[in-house]
Amino acid sequence: MQVIIGIGGVTNGGKTTLTNRLMQALPNCSVVHQDDFFKPQDEIVVEDGFKQYDVISALDMDAMMNTINAWKKNPIKFERSHGINTLDARTIEDSEEKDTTIHILIVEGFLLYTYRPLIDVFDYRFFLSIPYEECKKRRSSRNYAVPDPPGLFDGHVWPMYVKHKKVMEDLQVDVVQLNGTRSKEELFNHVYGYIQNSLEELMKMLS
Repeated sequence: MQVIIGIGGVTNGGKTTLTNRLMQALPNCSVVHQDDFFKPQDEIVVEDGFKQYDVISALDMDAMMNTINAWKKNPIKFERSHGINTLDARTIEDSEEKDTTIHILIVEGFLLYTYRPLIDVFDYRFFLSIPYEECKKRRSSRNYAVPDPPGLFDGHVWPMYVKHKKVMEDLQVDVVQLNGTRSKEELFNHVYGYIQNSLEELMKMLS
């Protein structure tokens, strides 16, 4: 059985931290990070003096969808190639029996819920939000490979977040809203419990 979980939301909202905790706790769990699919810098459009990283056109979404589809086609092979030890994987893969174990893919990123082909792959969608001031403080304290130029947060990053959040709402995407100011432990316990309960219900329905 395959389950795909989206962990989306605002920059510096705690998506990666939550994803890493879930990956360690959930069985046969792989992760796809949207940040791994940025186009080369020379392909990023410049507007109003800023490189437009916080838009869907800055990402190679075809490559991202191909990666997700590769997992869907063969999660065991995907898990092996990413160093994840799947229980009895060789036995299942080498036999003609149907794989009845749960395989989970977490897709983590800042623009998960405005791109219809991606929206439709998720079984569960979570969205992390934090207030403007908290987000700005967290963003300024982080070290990026390409440092933020002065004015980027107010001139591009936050306005794009607000814009894309509205697109998500206009599309009526069904998400579980998460308060990113809660402690890491609280967020993990809430999301992990939600997923566990949902999987148990799903297994009951299938049995």
